[in-house]
Amino acid sequence: MTTTGTTRVRHAALPLAVLALLAAGCGTHRAGEEAAAAAPSRSAAQDLPCPSESPAPPHRSTADTPPADHYAENNGFKVPLPLHGKARCDGLAAAERIKSALETLRTRGDFSPASTRSALVRLGHPADRIRVSENGTTGVAFLVDTAPLCLEGTMSPDSVSADAFAGYPDHTGCEQPRGGH
Repeated sequence: MTTTGTTRVRHAALPLAVLALLAAGCGTHRAGEEAAAAAPSRSAAQDLPCPSESPAPPHRSTADTPPADHYAENNGFKVPLPLHGKARCDGLAAAERIKSALETLRTRGDFSPASTRSALVRLGHPADRIRVSENGTTGVAFLVDTAPLCLEGTMSPDSVSADAFAGYPDHTGCEQPRGGH
């Protein structure tokens, strides 16, 4: 190769190296992600009401409103993934069974983590997949990690809550991720 040919290769290599670095990025933003996030997924479009589910109020889109800061963008990895199809109905049914079982404890004023764990085990959840913690002096928080079905909620003197979801975008399991990128 001549000196002129070597020089051309060097001049071509620099823009290619810069392009490769820009294309690699940190892996958090790809072309078309906004459009994909704004459009309902194929699974979400096929979700029908589950048995005994009350109709949800119409969803109001916030896609036209730009965020005031980057909090939502930088913390999106902490947002639970929704369940779809049969898994969604199974999750809603499991959450209702949990609410019913814990409502009995709530009305008795039993907010001990041990009683909560026992009630969840009696519902058929594996004991080693249940985390229960005190939530103040008269409250309990719980997480049932049977990913891809995750169930979490709280019990207090005022109410019992239980939600079902499909984990988190950046890792497996049902624990909310910490940190970020």
